[in-house]
Amino acid sequence: MSLIEDLNWRHAVKAFDPTKKASQENIDKIIEAARLAPTSSGLQPFKLIVVTNQELKDKLAAGALNPDCMRECSHVIIFAAWNRYTAERIDGVYDFTTDVRELPRGRFESYTDKLKDIYLKEPAEINFAHTARQTYIALGLAMAQAAELKVDTCPVEGFDNKVVDNVLELEKYGLKSVSLMYAGVSDPQRDWIAPMKKVRIPTKDFVIELN
Repeated sequence: MSLIEDLNWRHAVKAFDPTKKASQENIDKIIEAARLAPTSSGLQPFKLIVVTNQELKDKLAAGALNPDCMRECSHVIIFAAWNRYTAERIDGVYDFTTDVRELPRGRFESYTDKLKDIYLKEPAEINFAHTARQTYIALGLAMAQAAELKVDTCPVEGFDNKVVDNVLELEKYGLKSVSLMYAGVSDPQRDWIAPMKKVRIPTKDFVIELN
């Protein structure tokens, strides 16, 4: 199938079958798609937390808009962004980059100095707004990969970030949750949106062409 056909296939699953699981092989591919996502300045300022432990999922469900999905999907994938930029984080990424590319450390110092001059002066909330936006690129690619693999998913912003951050103790990692993705196997008896037509604004109304 083409990517467009895969995207037409996917929908935001409203009920998962708790007796079935997405395969680890497919989850690994979904994670890899997110890892390969482009990010501003190549900083990858976020991490993925993958939760399969039922006790943890039950705790996380206390902050979910659709707690049944949280409990019954096989994997909860949390996209969590850096709470702020630091010199150490920026240098760490670029030291890793130069090492992988077999370049001398400091090769991009003039550029990293510019990044530090921009980001380190900003309040933490402005930094987080920027790092959080990067996660959505990864979320989109993860969902596209899942669609290609025919893994049922649902992207989620309807949750209490404080609950998720506290349950997973994200503060100690310098992270804050941004969005979630439920993955698993749809329950056709309860997934009420599955038989409905996909609805999107027509292309003629979606695109503004300036020729």
